Amino acid sequence: MTRKNNSTHQASFRDPSGYMFHDGDTLRRVINPIYFPQYNKLKESGFFKALIANELLISHEETSVAEDKIVITPEKIPFITNPYEWSFDQFKHAALHTLKIQKFALSKGFILKDASAYNVTFHKGKPIFIDTLSFDFYEEGTPWRAYKQFITHFFGPLVLAKYHGTEVFKMLQTHIDGIPVKLIASMLPGKSKLSSTLYTNIHLLAKMESKHSEDYKAETKVAKLSKKAQSNILENLFDFIKKLEIKEASEWGDYYTKTNYENAAFEAKKELIKSWVQPLEPKTLIDVGGNDGTFARTVLDKVSHVIVTDIDSNAVDFNYKQIQQNKETNMLPFVCDVLQPAPGIGFNNTERNSLIERLQEYAPDVTMALALIHHITLSGNIPFEKSAEFFAKFSKHLIIEFPTREDSWAESLLVRKREFINHFDFYNETQFEAGYKKHFQLVKKEAVAGTKRILYLFKAM
Repeated sequence: MTRKNNSTHQASFRDPSGYMFHDGDTLRRVINPIYFPQYNKLKESGFFKALIANELLISHEETSVAEDKIVITPEKIPFITNPYEWSFDQFKHAALHTLKIQKFALSKGFILKDASAYNVTFHKGKPIFIDTLSFDFYEEGTPWRAYKQFITHFFGPLVLAKYHGTEVFKMLQTHIDGIPVKLIASMLPGKSKLSSTLYTNIHLLAKMESKHSEDYKAETKVAKLSKKAQSNILENLFDFIKKLEIKEASEWGDYYTKTNYENAAFEAKKELIKSWVQPLEPKTLIDVGGNDGTFARTVLDKVSHVIVTDIDSNAVDFNYKQIQQNKETNMLPFVCDVLQPAPGIGFNNTERNSLIERLQEYAPDVTMALALIHHITLSGNIPFEKSAEFFAKFSKHLIIEFPTREDSWAESLLVRKREFINHFDFYNETQFEAGYKKHFQLVKKEAVAGTKRILYLFKAM
C-alpha cells in the first residue's frame, strides 16, 4: 500500500515533542523545537547510541536538521503488533524491557516519561522500544512520572493474567490508556493484598486514586522520592514480573502431538508446502492459524519475513520461546482470532490500525491457512465465500488446506451440529472451490497423501 507523501501517522498527534509522518512508503519522525534540548543531550551524551547498541531502542538516522524541526528516520519494522495480540511471555518481556530502559535512563540522568505498552512492539525476535521521544531530564527528588502508566499498561494486566488468563490482555483494546487501577484491584483475589508488591503497587494505588478522584490532587502534587528509592521500586517490580508465570490450559497448545494422521503424511504435507512456496520466491509470508510455527519453519530460510498467528496463546508462547532459542530473527508470532480480527481503536478508531489494515500494508506474498477452514466454517458458521473475502483482502497467493467431511476432526465438528447438521451439507469440496473461486484463481490442487485433506494454491484475481 503506497501512502501519500507527508501524511501524518494516525497514532501520532498526542505528543507535543513531535510526530510521525509517511514519506511515501518510508515512515519518518519530526522533532519539534520544544524537544530540541532533550534530543540534543540524548544524542550528544551517547544515550541513544547505548540503547540502540543494546537492542533496547529502535535505531534511527538523522535525516535533516533545521531551526523549526529535526527529521529522523527510524529503522523499518515490517509489522507492528499491539499488546492485546501478545502471548504471556511476550507481554512479560515487553514489561521487563520497559523497566530496563527506565533503570538505564535513571542511571544516566534521564527518565522514561511514557510507559505505554504501545511504545513496545516485537522486531527480530525480541521486544523493541519504538518511541524515540519518550525521554526527558531527571529532576532530583522527583518520582517516576510514568509509574502509574506502567502499572495500568503492564504490571496490572500481567497480574490479572496470572489469575484470569491471557484473555484479559484484550481489555487493552477498550482501555487504550491502560486498565484503570481500581478495576485491576477489584479483579484481584483478596489474598493478593498479602503480597507487599501487589498491595503497594495496585491496592494502595487504587485507594489513593479513589481518595483523590474528584480533584486529582494525587496527580498534581509532586511527591518527593530519592533516586535510590525509585531504583528500589524499579528493582522490586522487575524481580516480581520476572518470576511471574501462568498456567493456562488450552485445546491447541500441543496441537502437533495429537494430529489425526501419521508422521509420513505429516512430512509429506511439509514437502508439498515447500514445493509450492519456493517457486513463488516470497519475501513475506503469513501463516494464519499456524499454531507453533511448525509448517512456517519449513520455508523460514527462504523467506525474509514470516508471521505466524494463532488463536491459542499457549501455542504462540511456545513459538515465541522457539524463536528466542533458535535466534530466528525473521519470524514474528502473535495471537489472532480469525473470527474476530482486532479492530481499529482509539480516537476516530484510527490510533491503532485494525489487523486487516496492517495486513494489507504488510501485503504478504504468500498466505497459508492450514487446518483452519473447518474451524472457520463449522465452528464459526462462516460461509466459504465470506472467508474467501477475508483472505482476499490481503493475500496475493493463498495456500489453504481443506479437510473433507471424512476427516475425523471435520467429522467431529459436524456431529456437534446435532439437529442442524443438514444445514452444513454445503461443507464439501465442490462448494468450497465455488466459494473461493469468487475471489481467487485456482492454480493447484492436490490431496495430502495419507490424509482426508486437500491442499489448494489460489492466486488473487
